[in-house]
Amino acid sequence: MRLSISHETTYHYEDQVRASIQYLRLTPHDSERQHVLSWQLDLPRPVRAQLDPFGNILHVLTLDEPHEAIIIGARGQVDIDELREAEHESQSAFPFLRCTRLTEPDDALRAFAEKQCHQRRDRSALIDLMHALNQYMTYSPGATAVDTCAAQAFAGRAGVCQDHTHAFLACARSLGIPARYVSGYLYTEDSEHLASHAWAEAWLDDAWYSFDVTNQLARPERHLKLAVGLDYLDACPVRGMRRGGGHEQMHAKVFVAPTLQVSAQ
Repeated sequence: MRLSISHETTYHYEDQVRASIQYLRLTPHDSERQHVLSWQLDLPRPVRAQLDPFGNILHVLTLDEPHEAIIIGARGQVDIDELREAEHESQSAFPFLRCTRLTEPDDALRAFAEKQCHQRRDRSALIDLMHALNQYMTYSPGATAVDTCAAQAFAGRAGVCQDHTHAFLACARSLGIPARYVSGYLYTEDSEHLASHAWAEAWLDDAWYSFDVTNQLARPERHLKLAVGLDYLDACPVRGMRRGGGHEQMHAKVFVAPTLQVSAQ
């Protein structure tokens, strides 16, 4: 499947911002299951690409002059291998056993993981866990905030894709399975869910397997990966800091659609 993506994020500030810095993980890279045909960022100024510790493509946008708004755009086309279920990497998976503040399991999450998986540590066990979390935690925009941790969202039995993913990571790591947060895009005909999405990957049999709790998908047929990390803070597409500005308003427009592939004659 060939996907076309257009993503624009606009920040408006109540007062003038004296200076700001934005960490952008908005550029996908080639892998076993995705091939980037074209991609470009539309930024207020040119920025050089670099790799972060997780191998993500990172751009750091620094604005030293006063400004009242920032517009960040990303667009391109990527081919997705719909049949590939897992991805292999040379980097060690063991760092993804480490929990963070957002993914630290409490007693309730540990008990939930044990109840669903028992002694099993295979893909079928994690698929059962994925379905169980989806049933237990209702998809409910506005029920949580960006700093809500897995234990809080699980206790409230509601959240969005970020919370579903954090809860899955907490459970998987409590079972001794390396797991990581993935940010990216999802093509879906269901308008209830945003095209900008998050899901989990777990390390099983020397490969990374996807688990999309929100959509109950264990095969990433329509998922385009941007970045990975221990949690949302490591992998979110846009994360920044600023001096001044007062109240902030953020608006994101994301468009993901399949593109017709023309065969050569």
